[in-house]
Amino acid sequence: MQVDLHEHWMLGDVEIRGRLVLAPMAGVSVQAFRRQGRRHGAGLVCSEMVSVAGIQHRNERTLGYLRVAPDEHPLAIQIFGSDPAAMGEAARMVEAAGADVVDINFGCPVRKVTKTGAGASLLDDPDRAARIVESVAGATALPVSVKMRRGTANGSRDCLTVGPRLVEAGAASITLHPRSARQMYTGTADHALTAELVELVDVPVVASADNTSRARAQAVLATTGATAVMVGRAAQGNPWALAQIMGSDAEPSREEVAAELILFMRETVRELGEDRATGFLKKFYAWYLGRGRFPRPFKQELVSLPTIAEVETRLLAAAPGAADVLEQLEADLPRGGGVLLDGLPISAYGGG
Repeated sequence: MQVDLHEHWMLGDVEIRGRLVLAPMAGVSVQAFRRQGRRHGAGLVCSEMVSVAGIQHRNERTLGYLRVAPDEHPLAIQIFGSDPAAMGEAARMVEAAGADVVDINFGCPVRKVTKTGAGASLLDDPDRAARIVESVAGATALPVSVKMRRGTANGSRDCLTVGPRLVEAGAASITLHPRSARQMYTGTADHALTAELVELVDVPVVASADNTSRARAQAVLATTGATAVMVGRAAQGNPWALAQIMGSDAEPSREEVAAELILFMRETVRELGEDRATGFLKKFYAWYLGRGRFPRPFKQELVSLPTIAEVETRLLAAAPGAADVLEQLEADLPRGGGVLLDGLPISAYGGG
């Protein structure tokens, strides 16, 4: 069965033009990553998770995560925390920042998050989880989505009892990553659970995990009845994976790879500032230049270079035609559109 991945769907009152969602990923889903995802076919993009405690304390780095560019829409900003009232206040800040959807993280398995009572640990406290969704839904006019795991323990089916409660509390969509928190990212995702959840709730369900190809995404949608698929790690340094899932057969040239990486670097420096971006970008060099696109020694050389300017120079030397591709990419980017939050432009945060 062929599923039309270009079909539009509604998340609350927000129209999503395509059944492909770019996942929120900590340490990855900066604005440059999201904007790139939109260009390559994602119908909805999501911020990395934003700490409610950081928002409460007006932490500059945290507030920098609330930056919204004109070409990101529709955009979900994901928040995490364990206090319902604080989550509601954070939702109001997300709305003020210009997001289209407030997403709640009930799926992060990392210890530093779960030990605070947030993330996947809330699946063990469904009453609190429901109160959080109710508080967020009551605090904002934006639709509320929730991303969750199957449960904390291996073999858990808690998502099938928690999910419907979250919908009753006000969730307009559920994203299910059907691995346990204990699994982290090992093993395979059990999308039979996704199909069961689809039957239990009357809101769109987004199927997350292991959507690494068009064939796989088609199969997951066809067998689960999910409304959309979410793609995460497959798109790291490889936005062409999104275009291929949406139907493109094209493989990027070395010039296109180098141009996209340089644009990503420049946009990340604009967003994070030179100092933060220098370390942040190192993991992306291998992601972009892998898959046989460039020799391994070249990737290692880039990581060892002390400045981003030197990395750019080496990339342009290795793929001279990238300069023309880059010029066109930059010409197509919209400019401006900063929003105000508490009287300060979001673009003032994070070094942008």
